[in-house]
Amino acid sequence: MKKLLWLMLCFVALPAAGAALDGTQILQKVDRNLEPESYEMFRKLIDIQPDGAKKEYVLYTMKKGRDKIVALFLSPASDKGRVTLRLGDNMWLYMRDVGRPIRITSLQSVTGSIFNNADILRVDYSVEYTVEKMEEEKGVYLLSLKARTGEVAYDRLKMWVDKQALLPVTIEAYAASGLLIKTLHFKDIKDFGGGIKRPATLETDSPLQKGYKSVMLFSAIKKRDFPDEIFTLNYLPRVEELRK
Repeated sequence: MKKLLWLMLCFVALPAAGAALDGTQILQKVDRNLEPESYEMFRKLIDIQPDGAKKEYVLYTMKKGRDKIVALFLSPASDKGRVTLRLGDNMWLYMRDVGRPIRITSLQSVTGSIFNNADILRVDYSVEYTVEKMEEEKGVYLLSLKARTGEVAYDRLKMWVDKQALLPVTIEAYAASGLLIKTLHFKDIKDFGGGIKRPATLETDSPLQKGYKSVMLFSAIKKRDFPDEIFTLNYLPRVEELRK
C-alpha cells in the first residue's frame, strides 16, 4: 500500500511530457518564433496597384523588449531619413524637413499601403491581444484574439498557427463591428541563422481596397540589444547615424 501511494505521488509530481500548450502559450511562442525579443532587421515593402504599378520602400528596423520599436527609411530617395517610433500604443513620425516628431496613429499608414503603422511597427501579439478561444483544425491551431485596449489597430484577430512550426499561416484582422479589414498571409519559411526560422514573405490584401496588394520581404533578422536612448523622441534625428 505504501509503495502504491509513493508511485501515485511521483506520478502527480512529474510534469507531463509533451503536455499540450494552451492558447496563451502558443501565442507567446509565435511571438518568439517570428523574431527575437530584441533585434535588428531589414525589410522591403512593396505596394502593388491594380494596374500593376509598384512602389518600394526599404526599412532598417530595431526593436527592444516587447513594445519598443523604431524604423528608419533607407529608400526611396524621397523618403530616405524618415523615422518612425513606437512606444507601446504611442507612435511618431520624424521627417528632417519638419524637424520635430509628429504623432501618428496605428490605423494610418506612413507608406500609404495596405500595411498600416501597426503592421510596420508591430510589437508582440501577446502584448496587444488576449486569447479568447483556441480550436484545433487539421495541422493548425486557430486562435481567436481580442484586443486588450481600444488603442489596438484591430479589435479582433483570427490567427491560424502551424502546429509543428508554431508560426502563423494566415491572420484575419477585424474591426469592432465585425468587418474584415484585411488578411495577412505568411509564406516562404527561411532560416535566418541564430535560431531564427520564420516566413520571409508577408502579403496582405483587403476587401476595402480591392485590387491592391502589399508585400513585406524580410532579408535579414539578427538578435541585437540596443541602449534605451535610441527609443526616445530626442534620438529620432540621430537614428540615421546608426547606418553610416
